[in-house]
Amino acid sequence: MGQILIRNLDDEVIAKLKLNAEAASTSLEQYLRDMLTAKVMSDKEAFLAFAKGMRESSRPSDLDPTDLIREDRDR
Repeated sequence: MGQILIRNLDDEVIAKLKLNAEAASTSLEQYLRDMLTAKVMSDKEAFLAFAKGMRESSRPSDLDPTDLIREDRDR
């Protein structure tokens, strides 16, 4: 497992995070771990939904490229 050190956080931000962790009956470290994990997973889910939509909107076409080439050549 990796570690992250975040420097220069505002004291007020740290105090609010500690209060949020306390309200969730968990340590600050676990609270931040859960919050970061949830954020990353929601981004992943949003990307997968976007990719699925793109895949569905770009289904293979029934067009025959030969016909398109002939049509273009005849112009």
